[in-house]
Amino acid sequence: MSDLKDYVDLRADEIKLRTTQGLSVAMGRLVAILLLVGLLVVVLCLLAVVLIQWIATWVDSMPIACSIVCGAFLLVLFVLFLLRKRLFRDTFVRLFIKIFYGNGQA
Repeated sequence: MSDLKDYVDLRADEIKLRTTQGLSVAMGRLVAILLLVGLLVVVLCLLAVVLIQWIATWVDSMPIACSIVCGAFLLVLFVLFLLRKRLFRDTFVRLFIKIFYGNGQA
């Protein structure tokens, strides 16, 4: 009877450790993704400003340049919306399956 209790305790500890490992990996990746997204936002903002300035010198109108860049960003956003399942949902499902049910070497 003591062996059964020890076995159950060991299995419970193993589940706790796997859950903790999976959550720590997931949280680490989440923080890394958030940092990368923040950096990407800054880069895109600077790129937009440069692009607006360049187009404004080309068309001699700041409002038209802003509209062109805004249209380009809306087009990219529309394409990302159309590809959202393939790019984001399926990718994250595979990532979490690998983290929680993989070999633990994620």
